[in-house]
Amino acid sequence: MSDRYNRIMSFVCNQCPNRCNVDRTLRVGRCGMPDYPIVSRVALHPWEEPIVSGTRGSGTIFFAGCSMGCVFCQNYEISHQMRGVRYTIDDLIAAIKDLERQGAHNINFVNPTHYAHVVKEVLTRYQPSVPVVYNTGGYDSVETLRDLEGLVDIYLPDYKYMDEDIAMRYSKVKDYPHVAWNAIAEMVRQQPTLTFDEEGLLQKGVIIRHLVLPSLAKRSAQLVQKLYTTYGEKVYYSIMSQYVPHGKAGDFPEIDRPLKPLEYKVVVSKMEEMGARQVFLQDCEAAKEDYIPAFEGEIYGKEI
Repeated sequence: MSDRYNRIMSFVCNQCPNRCNVDRTLRVGRCGMPDYPIVSRVALHPWEEPIVSGTRGSGTIFFAGCSMGCVFCQNYEISHQMRGVRYTIDDLIAAIKDLERQGAHNINFVNPTHYAHVVKEVLTRYQPSVPVVYNTGGYDSVETLRDLEGLVDIYLPDYKYMDEDIAMRYSKVKDYPHVAWNAIAEMVRQQPTLTFDEEGLLQKGVIIRHLVLPSLAKRSAQLVQKLYTTYGEKVYYSIMSQYVPHGKAGDFPEIDRPLKPLEYKVVVSKMEEMGARQVFLQDCEAAKEDYIPAFEGEIYGKEI
């Protein structure tokens, strides 16, 4: 009786801000995922920021499920439809070692928020020879991030919205603005200095991403101003124009179209006005589905 009670309590999941308080060995929470990892893609990825992907690619491991519900998610097949295969901790370590053998510049855990416990266990058992990237939508618990301190070299969070009503409409998490703001502050606390190797690739630090959405350029300009006013040149900024309608974006007419170049320019001009130097920009040609990873085929012999 006592052992059973302790086992359940030890797996009750409150590691993301949804605080579902469920035993994921028995049923899923908001993320839609069990406690064991469901992996959707393991591959070298050439399309991260240049200081992350380098010439050989970032060693990405995509997790299925998500702690948010973004209606326009580019990875809709895996975040909403849960496409992927079951992995063990040993499988993940083997995948990391294979990515290292392929020449990955780093090991990049993509969408890891609801699998932070898995990331911690993997990195406790095996330390990669290259930097570890925590690539997240930004909806992360400060307490969970602190539990990862010393294991993550590069944080790559989104900061999507600064308005609760917009966050609720498009991502189904009203508290996103302050939750993500606090999470990013914790990431910068852990990795306050940008560090590079001799090739100019990032070894430690934070890159904050923001995807500009149609019809929201003015709010995006205010958002990047808030970020830069707070962090200045302590971090890199990545202002993305790659939005394409995906998932359930068709249910929201105002975002059911590609981003206009003029909308993107509004945000870029704000960064220029502030004198920001450490900024990654995209051509508007990036707004096409060619840049969405393929989530099909096999992963190390396991059919998806």
